[in-house]
Parts: sequence; C-alpha cells; structure tokens
Amino acid sequence: MTETMPTAPPRQELLSDVVSTLVALDQTLNQLQSLRASLLATAHRIADDDPQIEDVRSREMAHRAVATELGSALRVSDRTLERQMGDSFQLLQNFPATAAAFQRGRISPAHVRVITEAGAEITDAARRAAFEEAVLDKAGTDSPNRLRPFAKRLSEHYREVSFQERSDQARMRRAAWVRDLEDGQSQLCVTGPSAIIHGIFERITQMSHAVKTENDQTARAQKARAQKSGMTGSAAADLAGAESALDERVLNEIRADLAADLLLSGVPSGHDTLAGLLGSIQGFVEVTIPVTTLTRAGAGEPPAQLEGIGPVDPETARILAGNAPGWDRVMTDPVSGAVLSVDRYRPSEEMRRHLRARDRRCRFPGCGIIARKCDDDHTVDHAHGGATDVENLAGTCRRHHVTKHHTPWKVKQLGGGVLEWTSPTGRRHVDRPPGTAAHVTFADIAARSEAHAADIEGPIETVARAPF
Repeated sequence: MTETMPTAPPRQELLSDVVSTLVALDQTLNQLQSLRASLLATAHRIADDDPQIEDVRSREMAHRAVATELGSALRVSDRTLERQMGDSFQLLQNFPATAAAFQRGRISPAHVRVITEAGAEITDAARRAAFEEAVLDKAGTDSPNRLRPFAKRLSEHYREVSFQERSDQARMRRAAWVRDLEDGQSQLCVTGPSAIIHGIFERITQMSHAVKTENDQTARAQKARAQKSGMTGSAAADLAGAESALDERVLNEIRADLAADLLLSGVPSGHDTLAGLLGSIQGFVEVTIPVTTLTRAGAGEPPAQLEGIGPVDPETARILAGNAPGWDRVMTDPVSGAVLSVDRYRPSEEMRRHLRARDRRCRFPGCGIIARKCDDDHTVDHAHGGATDVENLAGTCRRHHVTKHHTPWKVKQLGGGVLEWTSPTGRRHVDRPPGTAAHVTFADIAARSEAHAADIEGPIETVARAPF
C-alpha cells in the first residue's frame, strides 16, 4: 500500500493543529451566520410593525422599504435581502430548536436549509417540534448531503396529508412541452412520476453505454488490422478515412439520438449496435418498500423510497414490486433499523445485495454516493488475508476506495456493519449503517405495546429492482 500523505510526526502535528483550528473556526462562522439570521428576522419584524400597514400592498411596500435600506448598505440585491429576511423569520418562528442549535454553532447554514425545507410542509406545531428533535440528533453527526434524504423520509412521517394523496394530485399535473433554444435547437421536457422518469433515463443511458463500447471496440479492431497487415497506398487511405468517420459523439449526444429514435420510430434502429441488442435493454429503478405498504392498501401507509432520489407513492411501489423479476427481502431490527439478514427468492450475489441493503451509500464519513455506484471494498485487504464476507466488506465510492488505499486513513469493522475510520491526524469517525427504518422514531416504538412485538418480526422492508 502506497501512502502519499506526510507521516512524519512534526508534519502530522501541524496538520492536526490545522484541522482543530478549522473546526473551531467553522463553529464560530456558524454562530456568526446565526447572528446574521437573527438580525434579518428582526428586520422582518420591524417591517411588520410599520403602523402604516393596512393591506397586503402596504405590507409589501413596508418590507421592500426595509430590504432596500439593508441592500444599499450591504451592497446586496434588495430582492435577495427580502427573501433572506422571510427565511430567517420563519426559522426563528417555526423551527426554534434548529435556530438554537445554529446559534451554538452545532450545525451549519446548509444543515438549516435541509431541515427547514424538509419540515416546511409540517403545519402542526407539535408534529414539527417532534420532527426537529429527531432530525437534529442526526444533524449533529452527519453532513448535509446525508441528512437530506433522512430529513425527507422523516418529514413524511409527520405530515398531515399522506404521500399517496399528494402523489395522486401531482400525477394529474404530468406534462410534456417544448422550450425553444438558441441556434436552431429545442428542448423536450417531460414531468411525471419519479420512478418512470428515472427508469426512462436509466434505459437510454444503458443503451448509450452499449453503443459507445461497440464504437470503441470497432475503432481498436480496425487500427489493429491496419498495423498487422502493413497496408500502404490507397488501402491505407481508405482505412484511415473509415477510422476518421467513426462515432465521436459523447454520452449525452448518444442519449439524445437514441431518445429521438425511440420516440419517433418506437425502436432504436438508427443508432443500434451491430448485434441489434439495444431493443432488449431495460431500464431499472431500485425501490425500498415497507412491508406494510406491500400488504395493505391505504392512504396512510408510509411511502417507498427510490434509491438516491426520494419517496415513491405506495400504489406505484406495489406495482413495481409485482412486476419485478426478483426482489430482496431485508430483515431489519424494528428499533435501530439495522439490517439483520437479506434473502432473495431467486438467489444470486447474496453478499452484494446484503451490502447494498445495509450500507445504502458510501461508508466514508460524510459521503452520500448511493450503494449501487460503490465498490465492494475489503476492510482488511484480501491480499493480506481479509475474508470475503459481510463482516469484512463495506461499500465505498471509487474516490474514497482509492483514498483508503493510498493515504494514511485507516478503517476497521466494529461489528454489525459499524465502521471506525481513523484520519491521518488520529481523529476517529464512527460511521453506522443508515438502516431502513428511518421513519420509525423511539416515541413510536415506546407507544407500541409488547403484545404487538410479534407483528414487527419478519421482513420490514423490501428492495424491488423493477424494469421498464
């Protein structure tokens, strides 16, 4: 293993001092940002207290007057200041616990945005306070990009209108339209259910990779034939001309051409591979579905989760699970959400499925790359005797896989999928699997009677890999 970072004690001590100073500085900056938000909220209240306010128009003018005063002094757009005043007021008014954590420097402005955006639609104050308490506990240990999907899932648990009802209303607004661009180009836009749109994009992406791979192989084969035959004269010129005419499109260009083929003719005939295999390629999405959503149809059932994207309404989730050629059953602890085991009705690659179900994303501290885009990394290198089992494997994205092998970062498994990372300066970061029962809070568990404990046992959620 090659370590490219400095390991000499004096340099490590210097790096440790830099890290400690930056941590302290970051906390101070958070506190200053919190003070700024408090002052902007005060400016909002000053505008609201204008005695000349009589109607909506006069209130708007009062706020505009304060915003322009601030904007001219700070050399910032008054529109920006007016929006920030409103956001800051809503933070202090509707999310007091978040504002308090922000004031202590415990969370950053990015954490605040994630929490307030996820909780904005929770109108009941008691429900919103419960949401805050749960999400702030995680915000203190996770980066904003990891907090966002958790906060979205958690907010669904506290919202008054079920996701199924909102999804049904939103589906009625699906549409397709054209936006004209410059230089004779236009843009086709389509909105619809996330599972369908991502399935479409995944399919044309797979097709595009197949076309690109075949083009590269053809180019290499022609070049090898020319070198092997020692062609000269007109034959060599003809071959050179054929090589120069080979496909040089980038992936996005191929995607666009294939999409046009499919929509205009129903088949990718104009841009198919030599073997004509593109038509058989299917897109797929991975959806995590609570078992109660599979077995009971009702507006109050928790939504499924489209991996890396967000919630899917229960009705769509049941259709995807029913049409999937195979699906993983994930057994989880009802309190912690820890993955206990994974099985499949058509067994194959069981360890990889277990890791995807357990890890959900890259296991390096702060990274949110979804699991199916990660490497299955041996914690103890296989070359050094590390076993190929789930107690010695964890998903890491390519960037952090390389970082682990080529820098002084160290990692060890503490059991149950919990990883302890040690930085080059000796700081320890414990990363726990996110589990699958993100919508279950400790208050919910306490409210359940022991008589219903048997009902919780078994498959808590399923992960369906559905084709389109």
